[in-house]
Amino acid sequence: MKHWFLILLAGWISLAQAGLPGDDDLLPADQAFAFSASMDGDRIRAVWNVADGYYLYKSKIRFSSDTPGIQLGEPALPAGKVKDDEFFGKIETYRHQVAAEIPVTREAGAPADFTLKATSQGCADMGVCYPPQTQIAALTLPASTPKSAATDSKPALKSLSDLGATLGFGDDDELLPADQAFQPDVKVTDANTLTADWKIADGYYLYRQRFEFSLAGNKTVSLLPAVLPEGEHKTDEFFGEIQVYHHEASARLPLKRSSSEATPVKLTLQYQGCAERGVCYPPMTRTFDLLLPAAAAATVGDTPATNGGSESAPQLSEQDSIAKQLTEHSLFATLLAFFGFGLLLAFTPCVFPMIPILSSIIVGQGDNMTARRGFVLSLVYVLAMAATYTLAGVFAGLFGDNLQATFQNPWILSTFAGVFVLLALSMFGFYELQMPAFIQGRLSDISNRQKGGSLAGVAVMGFLSALIVGPCVAAPLAGALIYIGQTGDAVLGGFALFALSLGMGAPLIAIGTGAGKLLPKAGPWMDAIKAVFGVLLLGVAIWMLERILPAQITLSLWAALLILSSIYLRALDALPVEASGWTRLWKGLGVVSLVYGVLLLIGAASGARDPLQPLGGMLAANSGGGVAAASAQEAHLPFTRIKTVADLDRELGTAARQGRPVMVDFYADWCVSCKEMEKYTFADAAVRQALSQYTLLQADVTANDAADKALMKRFNLIGPPSILFFDSTGKERSDLALVGFKPAEQFVKHVQKVD
Repeated sequence: MKHWFLILLAGWISLAQAGLPGDDDLLPADQAFAFSASMDGDRIRAVWNVADGYYLYKSKIRFSSDTPGIQLGEPALPAGKVKDDEFFGKIETYRHQVAAEIPVTREAGAPADFTLKATSQGCADMGVCYPPQTQIAALTLPASTPKSAATDSKPALKSLSDLGATLGFGDDDELLPADQAFQPDVKVTDANTLTADWKIADGYYLYRQRFEFSLAGNKTVSLLPAVLPEGEHKTDEFFGEIQVYHHEASARLPLKRSSSEATPVKLTLQYQGCAERGVCYPPMTRTFDLLLPAAAAATVGDTPATNGGSESAPQLSEQDSIAKQLTEHSLFATLLAFFGFGLLLAFTPCVFPMIPILSSIIVGQGDNMTARRGFVLSLVYVLAMAATYTLAGVFAGLFGDNLQATFQNPWILSTFAGVFVLLALSMFGFYELQMPAFIQGRLSDISNRQKGGSLAGVAVMGFLSALIVGPCVAAPLAGALIYIGQTGDAVLGGFALFALSLGMGAPLIAIGTGAGKLLPKAGPWMDAIKAVFGVLLLGVAIWMLERILPAQITLSLWAALLILSSIYLRALDALPVEASGWTRLWKGLGVVSLVYGVLLLIGAASGARDPLQPLGGMLAANSGGGVAAASAQEAHLPFTRIKTVADLDRELGTAARQGRPVMVDFYADWCVSCKEMEKYTFADAAVRQALSQYTLLQADVTANDAADKALMKRFNLIGPPSILFFDSTGKERSDLALVGFKPAEQFVKHVQKVD
């Protein structure tokens, strides 16, 4: 009773500290510790799926049944992880999943249907402990179960047999032969694809990472990286966090062929699995003799076309298709293709901020600037950017990290925004102001380094640009990272990323070289040019802060920048009668800047979010709809937010029961392309109409925490924006997955492909 009192007291104290029960940060007990039970012969298999960040106490698990004539034996529970608990000392706990087996006996005349009561207790890592929970399952004993199946015949020998099976010995009848526990089958899907399937007996599972595939018999055919679905996550005693398959498993094996003739091959499968009771089989190997049909000559080494032919080719998403092409083309063709992809990415909003950064470096050269020096500085900047992004990409591909999120910490973004502000001030000549000596010395060093054109300093700016500004995740980048992750070939993948980065940097080199040739010589013009790039650098700083600041604050910052710029353009000064045409032009631009800055201030005060429509909210409100109309003006899709894998599975199950297809959008506040999708694609009327019958889910992965990483890892996603589709039965359409921005018209056509 003392322990029960202590844990109840601890739970209510923790709940009081963390907030009232029902706080959004705390899952309901049935979600934190999802319970299910089923019959496995004369035993009950009870399973808890424990959410990430939660755990169960082993000592608090109890089973009972109120059904007359049903007797439960001693439950078999696996060893837990020892935790030094604040109240109970050293105690065993379970995370992720725990399964218990409970023997059951039925007396003569007892009903086959009975209820199982499972009592458990657990806590959240945040320090909140739940009261004991009782969960009920309705079960039915198999018709063949004798009236006292577990105890009538030789109970002592039966117990020894169970113990032997647990240790990996015992009766063959108790442990299925490997070929019965795991039944493999291979079929030729088409001329370029094989499919391997396994039927897995109840109570057994296969390890996802233990699959290996090899081909023999013909040198004209080779295997491309296998495509395996996400498995169930399991904490293994020996391997730690792993993925396993229960009931069935399937692998799609794309082929690379250099001959179009019908070809015999030998496919060897290697796999390993275990029984839930704790017995693991040694690695198993099966070989299948297969005959590949003749392939059309135009499709050898590629996915066959389906223009009216009888073959149904496996469709790949754009990023998977690019990853596949890395294995099929020559090195030169691959690098040329990725250089072209980079040129296209150079004209995305994610790369535009690099233009004022590089241009400000060029402008800072003053009298020493030439076209040749502009080319050298630009080349150093681009090479540093490319090398940095290549290394970061290779590591992201090998270790599955989110390439974008690593440097999106608010402190990091704020620090580097401050660096750009300091560089802008150096353009305005503000360093002559009296400041503390150590600050003035630092600023002078920065300014002198700008003027001196240190190649090392330029390289550092290229390094920072790659990490902080960085290109958006798009299909070519995702394809290269998928290839690295699946094959481990960091060399070819790295070369592809380097070519991609050079393509993004090619326009920057052209701009830097041209600026070196076209910049005016020293004089008043140069001061004006420096001021322009100072304003652009301040714009880059605001653009970076948009990822972490509320929309109204960034709108105010844009307003301040425009209004201050208008003052420098003498928008409020009177024009002399003899003013030149240039003077009148600058004053006109200043007036426009002033007016638009004031409109932005008014928009920020009225709750607007879009700098391009500062009065949109006010106009919608005045149209008669008030706040509701202002919100509707943004025309956002009605997404349901999800956070965890369990959230996704629950929503997919609900949609499948309703016969509705599902779209899942992966979004983050720091993702520029995500905001493009919301503003230009999801707000389009045709897109909203095309998605009207869909269940719309959105995973906000801004925090990039453990739950976000687990959700993205389930689908091997590189980062947002990524969009997944599921058909009306809940099956993922991996061939329709999208990465990167997609215009509204193309998006509508894409949605129409989902069954």
